[in-house]
Amino acid sequence: MGTLDEKVVLITGSGGGLGRVAGQVFAREGAKIVGLDINPRTNDETVELVRAAGGEMTGFAPVDLTEPEQVRRAVDDAAAVYGGLDVIYNNAALVRFGPMPDVSIEDWRATLTGELDIPFFVSKFAWPHLVRRGGGVIVNVASIAGMIGGAVPPMVAHSAANAGIIGMTRQLALEGAPHGIRVVAISPGPTLTPLSDRDLGDNQAARDAITAKTLLKRFARPEEVVELAAFLASDRAGYITGANYPVDGGSTAW
Repeated sequence: MGTLDEKVVLITGSGGGLGRVAGQVFAREGAKIVGLDINPRTNDETVELVRAAGGEMTGFAPVDLTEPEQVRRAVDDAAAVYGGLDVIYNNAALVRFGPMPDVSIEDWRATLTGELDIPFFVSKFAWPHLVRRGGGVIVNVASIAGMIGGAVPPMVAHSAANAGIIGMTRQLALEGAPHGIRVVAISPGPTLTPLSDRDLGDNQAARDAITAKTLLKRFARPEEVVELAAFLASDRAGYITGANYPVDGGSTAW
């Protein structure tokens, strides 16, 4: 018996590092997965990995999650696959880093769209499906950048967007409680995904600067973030809502 047996989980950004691992972990716990991503190739790879391990997953791609009408159609299609939605895992994000005053207006707006609009759009259009289900769970992936400042990389837009996600989580928890909807946020610290590993390359100085703020002096592995998400999405976490959980190797402890 898994902790998510027969629950239908919608995962955004399911073709990427954290999203792919989420599909695998949630499926391992018995969930039926629907994945949304902008990239058909990587999304299909995730579907194949989940199915090869004995899980159940359907993918929709390409879906531009910054476009509200595309999100509405995709969420409705996702709900139709397995007859409803129980869990929304808001993982997808598009971010541009840069300091003040060098960050451009375009980068600022692109980051707010890519990090704050996406979970809002998905939650908005999934909300009626959760209400019809008699309740459910929304797990928003934020960042410790919404809690503390960071020097490497400079991240003014990223910080603002993720503080917004954390605030939105509290408000949605308040509004969702009468409908049986729980809403929680997870704020990862530095996490080594294929994308971040590619971007950092052989820049050891940048890697050391990023991990220096952690107490454990290393990056998180994606599964160390996703295992918490699987618990929070389950009925075992039934009294948890409106909270934000740093998974950061102790970065916010000092």
